[in-house]
Amino acid sequence: MDLKQAAKDTAKVLTSYLTFQAVKTVLDQLKETNPSRAYWLNAFSTKEALQDGEAYLSALLEESADLAIRVMTVRQHIAEGICEFLPEMVVTSIQQANMEHRRQHLERITQLGAAEHAVDSEFVEDTDVPQESTADSDPSPE
Repeated sequence: MDLKQAAKDTAKVLTSYLTFQAVKTVLDQLKETNPSRAYWLNAFSTKEALQDGEAYLSALLEESADLAIRVMTVRQHIAEGICEFLPEMVVTSIQQANMEHRRQHLERITQLGAAEHAVDSEFVEDTDVPQESTADSDPSPE
């Protein structure tokens, strides 16, 4: 596995996600201060793909440079705010999620094992052990 390429790909995805968050933030601000501009940005954002943050910003720069610069500024502010503790959070989150998945898997396989054992035990009790008939035997001597 090429860890450097994985890091680059992760950074690109994270950058696009932060662009999305910045657009949401700017939209919320505009709804309060300039509803018609918020409507325009929302319409623009629905026709332009936000999956690629850089392509989105390039298109926004051509349509409305002031909004694009505002989104870029907000995106940078968000990045600066979260990047300090993000690596530790990601590692911790993955460790906890993995532990939970393993716990659930272990519970599932042990419950299956217990259920199979219970079915096997019932089968052994019902078929392998002869049952005494109370009608044929008389416990009192004559």
